[in-house]
Amino acid sequence: MKRPLRIAVADDEKLMLDYYQDLLPRLGHQVIPADSGRKLAEVCRDGRPDLVVTDIRLGDADGLDVTAEINREHEVPVIVVSAHHDDELQGRALRDHVMAYLVKPVKQQDLAAAIGMAMTRFQSWQALRKEAADLRQSLEDRKLVERAKGVVTRRVGVPEAEAFRRLRKFASDHNRKLADVAREVLGAEEVFEKFDRT
Repeated sequence: MKRPLRIAVADDEKLMLDYYQDLLPRLGHQVIPADSGRKLAEVCRDGRPDLVVTDIRLGDADGLDVTAEINREHEVPVIVVSAHHDDELQGRALRDHVMAYLVKPVKQQDLAAAIGMAMTRFQSWQALRKEAADLRQSLEDRKLVERAKGVVTRRVGVPEAEAFRRLRKFASDHNRKLADVAREVLGAEEVFEKFDRT
């Protein structure tokens, strides 16, 4: 069985909120209800749900704007619900955190499938974002090491391959990351350049 989720649901129609509060526990989930955009933002800030299910049109706010604000503070997958098909709204729903789109009336099997899909897509999306961030960091680290290698080559008077070997050995001997050692070398070089100019 899949793990139970804490699901924040937002709709300004009491009948829909009652429907979610009846249906979601039968699917094994805990419900955190909100009858307005302000309340949704509040329960998400305080309760950190695993998933948000929200109508696009809430009484006091736009559900997409509220979920974008929530995701700036705490990333959470969102299922958007609308009373009708609307190309403009569907286009706006193509945001990073929106993982599924449902049209009312929301049937049990459709909601259950959307929950599974939303959680799976969100995990994949997070993994891709982490992979992209790791690649960016790796590239930045490589640039730092290349610059530090140039400094060691000039200051110590050794070939690039030897400079790289020394950087790696220093990092290994002191149980440090190569990028951190490179940053220190570059910081020291800035100081030496200032000395050279005085």
